[in-house]
Amino acid sequence: MLSRVADALYWMSRYVERAENVARFISVNLNLLLDAPGTTEEQWMPLVVTTGDRDPFQERYREANRQNVLHFLTFDEENPNSILSCLTSARSNARSVREIISAEMWEHINRTYLMVKEGLHNPELEQLADFHDQIRRSGQHFIGVTDATMTHNEGWHFCRLARLIERADKTSRILDVKYFMLLPSPVDVGTTLDDAQWSALLRSASGFQMYRQRHGRITPSNVVEFLVLDRQFPRAILYCLTKANESLHAVTGAALGGFTNQAEKKLGQLQAELAFVRAHEIIDRGLHEFIDNLQTRMNDVGEAIYETFLAIQPIGQVQFQSMRRLNRFQNMGAGYDALSGSESQ
Repeated sequence: MLSRVADALYWMSRYVERAENVARFISVNLNLLLDAPGTTEEQWMPLVVTTGDRDPFQERYREANRQNVLHFLTFDEENPNSILSCLTSARSNARSVREIISAEMWEHINRTYLMVKEGLHNPELEQLADFHDQIRRSGQHFIGVTDATMTHNEGWHFCRLARLIERADKTSRILDVKYFMLLPSPVDVGTTLDDAQWSALLRSASGFQMYRQRHGRITPSNVVEFLVLDRQFPRAILYCLTKANESLHAVTGAALGGFTNQAEKKLGQLQAELAFVRAHEIIDRGLHEFIDNLQTRMNDVGEAIYETFLAIQPIGQVQFQSMRRLNRFQNMGAGYDALSGSESQ
């Protein structure tokens, strides 16, 4: 497969997954305000921090209120991680490989893009949870369309690899940022407000019901176990990395358990380390420190994927655009210190 094609498929899938996750964050936060009406404005900045865009937001907006944050994350075309920008990039990549993807995949991306683009002229939509729920469902439908209509060859595995890497990153951000910035004060631990915050965290990952089935009562240790180390929940970090590793080896044809390139080596090492750690060890070490290191390691995996598969092409405009997208991905994937507001090195 040409590196140009692999690059377009990879970023098409990542941008669709990113748009879905941003829509999910917003929708859950809007619903949380209904469940916990006493907490309003302070709940909006964490959404910006979750996407890793606090600095550009603060440069252009005076206040992290409902209207500013929702516009920035939904329709702001100058924000490369807004829903509209992600779908614009996904559509552009999909158009460049229309001969590779199925007609249904292209139609679905184009239809979703046009729906959001139309919403740009109706600012009231960005305030509605139903609008963001529709975007979230559209992202989930795209996964189904991809699996049902695209041949499960190298191209499909690149799509799945990208989606799972992006999803693992977003799950880690949900856990990290919400844990530090939305957790109530010590006097609220164990109260209804505390439960509402942890429930919102689980709902951000679409895992509330599955968590209840597995663990019942909500506790920080069990939430870490479920969102980081669960081997069956499809948004748990370990699950995502395990399946991503399978697709990576399917692309190269190498046997699982070994490696033939740096991408396989780094992803395999990270997966193996997660497979042998326990939730109490993560908490004892420091949840934020663990997640910060994890995000840095996943960023290294993304860079190795780029260098192994996507950078092998003649110097030219295509490569320049690919490197720009990589830089955007690296900024997005950098470990973010939710307490100090600084990026980890």
